[in-house]
Parts: sequence; C-alpha cells; structure tokens
Amino acid sequence: MLQSEYMSNQRIAIIGGTGDQGKGLALRWARAGFEIIIGSRDAERAKIAASSMRATLADFDSTNAGIEGAANADAAAGASIIALTVPFAAHIITLKEIHGKIQPGSLLIDVTVPLEPAIGGKPTRVLGVWAGSAAEQCRELAPKDVQVVSAFQNAGADALADLAHEVECDIIVCGDDKEAKQRARPLVEAVPGCRYVDGGPLANSRTVEAVTALLIGFNIRYKTHTGLRITGI
Repeated sequence: MLQSEYMSNQRIAIIGGTGDQGKGLALRWARAGFEIIIGSRDAERAKIAASSMRATLADFDSTNAGIEGAANADAAAGASIIALTVPFAAHIITLKEIHGKIQPGSLLIDVTVPLEPAIGGKPTRVLGVWAGSAAEQCRELAPKDVQVVSAFQNAGADALADLAHEVECDIIVCGDDKEAKQRARPLVEAVPGCRYVDGGPLANSRTVEAVTALLIGFNIRYKTHTGLRITGI
C-alpha cells in the first residue's frame, strides 16, 4: 500500500495528546496528511490543544491539517491507530479508561517511558516495571485482539515540535507481531529525518526505554536535543 493510500484510510488517536510528546507527534503526523484526534482526560482541553495545533500548522502552509480534540475514551473509539503518550504515572489508569473503547484489530503504539518523575525522582533514571517494560505492561492491559508495539520513545518532544527542522533520530519499533511493526512503519517514515528500525520482540522495549533516560542526561549536560542513530544498517 502506498503511504498516501495508507494515510487516507487511517485516523490516529493520540492519548495524552496535550502533553509535549503527544503534541509533537500530532504536529508531524497531521502535517504528513494523517487525521488526528487529540485525547485528554478533559475533552475541552483536548479541543483547545487541537485548535492551537491547527494554528501552528497553518504557519507552515498545512491549512488542511485534520486535528480534532476529544476525551480519551472517545478518541480511542474513533481511530484504528492509537498512540499512548501519557506519563508513566497515568499509564495503567489510562489504559483501563480506554480499554473498552479500542476497536478490535487496532494498532496500539506505546510511547511511554517509566521515568522516575512518576514518583518524584529524576528524569535520568528509569523505574523497574513488574511486566518488564511500559510496553509489556501495555500489552498485558490492552484488549487481546489489539496489536501492540512500542516506538518513538527516543524521539525528543522538542525535536518533534520543531517543524522547521528534521528529527535526527532512528525510531526503534519493538513488537511480537511482524505485521504490527510493519503497520507502524509508515508513521515513522512520515516524520522527516526519522528512519524505521525493527527492534525485535516487545521485550526489547526494556532497553529502548532505558536509553531514553540516557539521552535525557545528555540533553541536560550538553544543553541540546539528542537522538539515536544505529550505524551499519
């Protein structure tokens, strides 16, 4: 399927889309032509955020960008692709909130990283998760008829939101279903400067999530916005 055809047949719900990471992904995907639904616990807040993003995209000649706002459950019900971009502290409660609204066969992309700020700690440290990783926790809590992958944890929110520049980052996509990972590929390639890298099974999200904390440390020490590149591929 051509990317243009893929985009015309897909609507993406970004749960937690009023946060920095969610906003960055929404801007990039909307500019690429995807229809976006911003999800939030507060529907009005989501609508305000969507309006602000449309205004931002208008400055980049993306006047036809389709971005709407809705409550999390309604956003999840209205899309075949769901990106979960909530802080780790809200991970479980949000998955329970949208569980019954996710359409069978949907693709659920977990972007969450279990960083210490969830318990008042440092953003340069990751928390231990009983399931192994945030992505594996997502797999346990999501409906069984939904495809789950992890991606975009290492792409910085500031880089995503800076539409004047490409995002210098490889996107490692982990998942136990090869078809699900390939389904996520057009979303990676829709972001200028990003390259799709197959990260293997969902359990490898443990390593990818931990790298995010390392990159945050680099950003703090060098006052920059780092990304990850895999050489030799």
